[in-house]
Amino acid sequence: MLMSMLMMKMLDPMFDEATVKMLTEDYKDNPFLLATVAEKLTPRGIIEAGIRAELGTTISRPLGSPVVLSPWNKLLLNPCQLFKLPTTNTLEITTGTVIGPRAAKPLRLDIPILITGMSYGGSLSLQMKMALAKGASLAGTATNTGESAVTDEERDSAKYLIGQYNRGGWLSGPEQLGRLDAIEIQLGQGAWGGAVEEPIRHDGIGEHLRRAWRLEKGQDTAVNARMPGKESTRDIIKMVNTMKEQYDVPVGVKIAGSDYIEYELAVIAQTRADYIVIDGAEGGTSAAPPTLEDDMGLPTFHSLVRTVDWLVENGLRDQFTLIIAGGLVTPGHFLKALALGADAVYIGTIALMAALQSQVVKVLPQAPPAQLALYDGKMNDKVDIEKAARHLANFLDSCTAEMKLAVQAAGKNAFSELDRGDLVTVDRELAEFAGIRYAGSHRRPGEQNDYRGWEERDRAGEQPWQQ
Repeated sequence: MLMSMLMMKMLDPMFDEATVKMLTEDYKDNPFLLATVAEKLTPRGIIEAGIRAELGTTISRPLGSPVVLSPWNKLLLNPCQLFKLPTTNTLEITTGTVIGPRAAKPLRLDIPILITGMSYGGSLSLQMKMALAKGASLAGTATNTGESAVTDEERDSAKYLIGQYNRGGWLSGPEQLGRLDAIEIQLGQGAWGGAVEEPIRHDGIGEHLRRAWRLEKGQDTAVNARMPGKESTRDIIKMVNTMKEQYDVPVGVKIAGSDYIEYELAVIAQTRADYIVIDGAEGGTSAAPPTLEDDMGLPTFHSLVRTVDWLVENGLRDQFTLIIAGGLVTPGHFLKALALGADAVYIGTIALMAALQSQVVKVLPQAPPAQLALYDGKMNDKVDIEKAARHLANFLDSCTAEMKLAVQAAGKNAFSELDRGDLVTVDRELAEFAGIRYAGSHRRPGEQNDYRGWEERDRAGEQPWQQ
């Protein structure tokens, strides 16, 4: 108590002097100038300018961009109560999804929420990869190797493992690809502005990772901008089709969302791929240059709507399973993505946060929680793998339970039954873009519905308010 009183006595004159200075001095001598500069440049802009000035090189920001342009909060799901009744109970609601139903060995999952590609070495520690794999397995879903190799530790921890055939070349050949439940050909990533080169020096590669990546001691490596040896679109198409011929599991193609998305889809449509992954600009990563994170690509919402619309317009919607990724955080986000036309969603950053929720105290306030998870994190050896797995599974179970309640309120019997007719928006332009109802217009019995979810019923002459 005495120490507290002494501190207050010492601080009072300093505070008084600063207050007088701020209220009386001209701006050039006023400490409040720092506040106005921060308002203009933003604290993030000032901090990143300082880092650039110190390093003089490309800087890297973990976990993706703070710029979120997907308007998920302007979309709402429609509950029904009288004209159509809610589903009797949540036990009737089916939550599962199938990746690549036409493949010889489809990937059948209990829930449509998957753990996205976060690589061992390029992104996360081996302990964190094991925790994610174990947590996903407990929840009945899949995890993803990311741009790395299949390790025994991750494979043994994962009930379902999707592997990325990547631009680093670390996951290839039957001894690796033959251990997977699905193959994902990684041609781009949202947080990296699509696909650019990423050199990796040998002194940042530990012994275990070096063996997994099959590198010689002292050998540098890299993620390439292009898939090695592929010099044309035709080469990419041939690569996908060759993969399909060699393996029975679903084969997919992952790209970053961009304003060229219809052109990119037109190329994928020429392949025999089973599924497509679209990674919106709001996706996360272990570290990427802020310009690529903040200023390139297409938001996840817009990427999803345009992908679904193009597939439908070209009669290809049933040919591909569609997985959407990039900044999806809540059960509401997941449901809205499914209603817009996705078959499943990938999550990354929020999965890490959920897995580590009780362990961040091990590093705070001395270090950020990322130091627990990253491959080069200074405190990644402190992760309790089993505890992290259990918390991730709890998070997924919680999300699924809330999603079932929302689907019950919508009067549906399965997550897969959601469509755009179950959505409404408070934004007229979004309504027009996504083909869903605008909340500012009245609905009257007998009127023509103006959103796509009811079009089939309208054509059949069925009145949606009559049971």
